[in-house]
Amino acid sequence: MYKIETPETDAEFEAYFEFRWLMLRKPWNYPQGSEKDEYEQVSEHRMIRNNKGEVIAIGRIHMNSAEEAQVRHIAVANDAQGRGLAKMIMSSLEAVARQEGAVRIVTNSRELSTPFFESCGFEVEKEASTELGKLKRQQMVKRLLAHNTILLHPKWCKELQDTWHDTIPISEQMGIKLYQYSGKTLENRASLNKNINLHGTMFAGSIFSLATLTGWGMIFLQLKEKNLVGEIVLGDGNIHYHKPITMQPRALCHIESLSGKFEPLAKDKKCQIKLQVDILDGDTAVAEFKGVYWILPPEAEEQDAQSE
Repeated sequence: MYKIETPETDAEFEAYFEFRWLMLRKPWNYPQGSEKDEYEQVSEHRMIRNNKGEVIAIGRIHMNSAEEAQVRHIAVANDAQGRGLAKMIMSSLEAVARQEGAVRIVTNSRELSTPFFESCGFEVEKEASTELGKLKRQQMVKRLLAHNTILLHPKWCKELQDTWHDTIPISEQMGIKLYQYSGKTLENRASLNKNINLHGTMFAGSIFSLATLTGWGMIFLQLKEKNLVGEIVLGDGNIHYHKPITMQPRALCHIESLSGKFEPLAKDKKCQIKLQVDILDGDTAVAEFKGVYWILPPEAEEQDAQSE
């Protein structure tokens, strides 16, 4: 039985890159070193080894943008082909893309590899630039459909996502995306690769931003549910960290954590809402955020603007 692995030690990476060079560069007489590029540090790498510990299959994925992931360097040893190893690698890389919030995956495929990627759901989109000046390739695209995602009121959710990106551009740079909304629970996710520090964990400031935006987003959606309008402002926020985030940053806000009344807003009065956002790394709880938000009625917004 074969197992997908992530190279971690220097020795594992050395074997991983050696195999990449042997399979994808040496046949075209390129020197060692040509198998690497500037994306290695921000990529996710996967490999499969045989019972002797020898690398027999590899693949890599990195994010081109908040919505697009790119697969590169999938290779399987000649004597291990025909066992489904390439599809195992591809499945693992696609899972990474979904976790990062990608809505499509692209790859630049050589002619011989095109049937494989087509079998994985990719379609040829256009001709790509040649690789290393020689190898003709085609750009292929696979559009991802969310699995097991609950998205109540998709128009509201899209409006919230667009509001974040338009008014807080750094949220897009951080790869913060609305993952699911059930009416009672809002879950947002962020890209670890876009928020990683020198220790290989997520910046504390990025975790705080993810938490505050999640609380803000939950109130935004609750205003929609109640057919109310107002300006949401963070009044106070405290976060308690337990563990670092090293895998998948997730933020969940449950409606049960909200306290306060929205009714004053209907009478053109501001209201205060308190809530909690739980931060998880995959399925592991790592932090709790408690926030106090004020919602200002539209008239209060206009008066503030005039007084300025």
